[in-house]
Amino acid sequence: MNATLPLLPTSLVGSYAQPEWLIDRKKLAGRFPPRTRAKELWRIPPEHLEEAQNDATLNAIRDQERAGLDIITDGEIRRESYSNRFATALEGVDIDNPGTALDRSGHPNPVPRVVGKVRRMHAVEVDDVKFLRANTDRVIKITVPGPFTMSQQAQNDFYPSEAELALDYAAAVNEEIKDLFAAGADIVQIDEPYMQARPEKAREFGVDALNRALDGVQGETAVHICFGYAAIIHARPEGYSFLPEFAKVNVDAVSIETAQSNLDTAVLKSLPDKKIILGVLDLSDMEVESAETVAERIRRALPNVDAKRVVVAPDCGLKYLPRDVAFGKMKAMADGAAIVRRELS
Repeated sequence: MNATLPLLPTSLVGSYAQPEWLIDRKKLAGRFPPRTRAKELWRIPPEHLEEAQNDATLNAIRDQERAGLDIITDGEIRRESYSNRFATALEGVDIDNPGTALDRSGHPNPVPRVVGKVRRMHAVEVDDVKFLRANTDRVIKITVPGPFTMSQQAQNDFYPSEAELALDYAAAVNEEIKDLFAAGADIVQIDEPYMQARPEKAREFGVDALNRALDGVQGETAVHICFGYAAIIHARPEGYSFLPEFAKVNVDAVSIETAQSNLDTAVLKSLPDKKIILGVLDLSDMEVESAETVAERIRRALPNVDAKRVVVAPDCGLKYLPRDVAFGKMKAMADGAAIVRRELS
């Protein structure tokens, strides 16, 4: 982690609430997260969309700074979902004739249909990093969808096995990550929620694919798993079905949720060599937590992980919250981290 960061630095997982003037939030919340392109969600005409997304991203950056966050993301403001913008930019994918796959909720969802060898044709998020780097002097993080998750969010009409498909997704992600660091990213996070949702397949070939995505990467990396967006997936298991396995992955940090599930933080002992991006905001509750509530959620983890290895973050899915609630929770998170930081120092 960057040497300028304080103890218990604060960060978003990735996403932030997109403004109503930019995207139709009711439509966004009324469907499963899009895996194919969903251009109908944007309120701005195509010829003005990039400028509008830049303005909204700048607002997200300033909100994070105003709340006191130490690590800044672009809020994923330009994305319809965390994964579809990258997944639909690859060669070998027929985006005009989508396929179908079961979402983690068990419902069918339109997905990219793989009809040829998956390759990255060009950088997808490099301009996002350059914009972020130009507009904040704080540590910056960018997120990319993981190869295993993309293999589960696609209809495979080309590869003999999902494992082979995941490895080619991994090669594309690997090229993107290297370019993101070259463009100025301090931290790159790979989002792999389907490793939690489909742990058997994740053990079979997901770890290999994730390590392939990280091969030769120079820079601080993280992996994010979750129980699903609270706005969409309401039931929460008591614990992770796939977490100790990350000890075998060449990644620096693991992002997990503890607030919504009231997770037993003893599980953090299974990752003694990883930094923990600790989810401490309950995004199923529209009431803004107090700083002391956040502080207590941080304290309950510290018997199981050294504070020097902890980054404080929300649970997953901040983009689905109303903007005032999202900002309030983010501010409470920063203030709660400051309370524990003072106690420890």
